[in-house]
Amino acid sequence: MSGLLALLDDVASISKVAAASIDDVAGQAAKAGAKAAGAVIDDAAVTPKYVHGFDASREIPIVWKIARGSLFNKLVILLPVALLLSAFAPWAISPLLMLGGAYLCYEGAEKVVCALGHGDTHASEQHTHPDSDGAALEEQRVAGAIKTDFILSAEIMTIALATIPANDSLFMRALILAVVAVGITVAVYGFVALIVKADDAGVHLATQRRGLVALLGRGIVEVMPYFMKILTIVGTAAMIWVGGQIVLHGAAELGLHGPYDWVHHQAEAAAHAVPQAPGLAAWVVTAFFDGIFGLVLGLVLIPLAQWVINPLLQATLLPLVARLRRA
Repeated sequence: MSGLLALLDDVASISKVAAASIDDVAGQAAKAGAKAAGAVIDDAAVTPKYVHGFDASREIPIVWKIARGSLFNKLVILLPVALLLSAFAPWAISPLLMLGGAYLCYEGAEKVVCALGHGDTHASEQHTHPDSDGAALEEQRVAGAIKTDFILSAEIMTIALATIPANDSLFMRALILAVVAVGITVAVYGFVALIVKADDAGVHLATQRRGLVALLGRGIVEVMPYFMKILTIVGTAAMIWVGGQIVLHGAAELGLHGPYDWVHHQAEAAAHAVPQAPGLAAWVVTAFFDGIFGLVLGLVLIPLAQWVINPLLQATLLPLVARLRRA
């Protein structure tokens, strides 16, 4: 009997350790997801454009195809690369994180330039209207969305990797990254699916129901264009702010402390100036200057990306990713 009790006690202890590990994984995955907010919001804001112009019956299948491609990007390509980096080249994580932050600044600045009426380098890919056949263009849109997702997913996974404690085991890192990959993909593309079907749901309520329900349906139809515009603005602002923050923090880690310390000093001054809400004041000032830096950096990178970086990616990295996906 004492042996059975000892065995049960061991099982209970193992269960507690397992539960603690699950809590640890979930907590670190949530922290990593929060750190990647800029890329996540942009992913959710950009993806609905890829289903624009298609029949309503094709919207969810297209979103599902993109989601599968996103999971492949994260789990099959990026997760092993991230683990190899953490095991054999941890010194490369900070520069890669800065590279991803610079990309966020570039994308955000490009959206600002486009909003000011100076053109859109992605317009031909994202806003082409499907012809009567549509099947070939659907595949083209999905492929374009997955390519864009690869860059955003690389940034998300790198940010997630940087938040994992260095003393965690390789298995724990893999588990956390896998949870981040699946969780963010489900959250982003589930949200995208809700967005693209919201109009249809609103029309259904407005035409098939009466009273307050019909009024709700009409409200959904009227609000969705404004919601998408707000989502795009928030996504752009988040990209620029988070990208600037990543680059400044990474530069400080590499020894260039001046810009990061200056922003930190301004945040401390704001906190002292507003004793009623010092934390909020410091956050607002930090986000503001991170955003200004990110916007300036992004504007500088636009010509460099268009004339040098993008042609190199099109010729090297993206074809390699396409071959890996077909393999």
